[in-house]
Amino acid sequence: MEIIKSFILGIVQGLTEFLPVSSSGHIEIFKEILGLSFEAQNGLFFTLILHLATAFSALIYFWDDVKNILKSTIKFKNDENFHFTLMIIVSMIPAGLVGFFLEEKINQLFNGNLLLVGSMLIITSILLLISDKIKSKNRKLNTKNSFLIGLAQALAILPGISRSGSTIATSIFIGINRDLAAKFSFLMVIPIIVGSSLKMILFDDIVYDGSILINYIIGFFAALISGYYACKWMIFFVRKSKLKYFALYCFIIGISSILYSIV
Repeated sequence: MEIIKSFILGIVQGLTEFLPVSSSGHIEIFKEILGLSFEAQNGLFFTLILHLATAFSALIYFWDDVKNILKSTIKFKNDENFHFTLMIIVSMIPAGLVGFFLEEKINQLFNGNLLLVGSMLIITSILLLISDKIKSKNRKLNTKNSFLIGLAQALAILPGISRSGSTIATSIFIGINRDLAAKFSFLMVIPIIVGSSLKMILFDDIVYDGSILINYIIGFFAALISGYYACKWMIFFVRKSKLKYFALYCFIIGISSILYSIV
């Protein structure tokens, strides 16, 4: 894998994991554009590196919140932070089940299929546009709505359906405050990324190639830095009800992907 391609994919992964434009969909698009075959180039390990980088970027950005959450969880302190942890656990259930049992089959269905990816991006566009028009409310996180947000995260296993877009939109639909919706969306993905990485390590044939160590390093830091700023930017856009710009972007990329696949 060439260094420049590692850098590009790291940037793409970092930005699109948290911006509501579908990281998996964009990875499929850039694999096609760059002519990449992950399997032929130790891609599973590279994918693992990029996913862990985005998890670290969210941890760094929300470190103060994460510290408080961990303190309350370790002490079983019955406060808002411990409640937040419980809601994250509830939200993990749908995505965990779908990811463990269906991820491989879904990836096979979508691998290189830009027609399906483009269609899912258009669905993401519609979700973002609708959510942007809903007035912010202050409903609390509970077991029911956390599970619903988890279902939205599970649907994002489909390349082209944005994980952050679908979870934030669902949170807004059910009346969660926009700031809390963004924070919950970003923190709930961390255990999912870690779980997915462990699954990859335990069950997939991962090959580490020391001769392209620089590619791994460049991809990791590109994803880490871009992921951090994507968190920062997304908080702003959600708070200011500016998701319509991402809706327009997803629609354009979706249509372009569909046209590219049929021309």
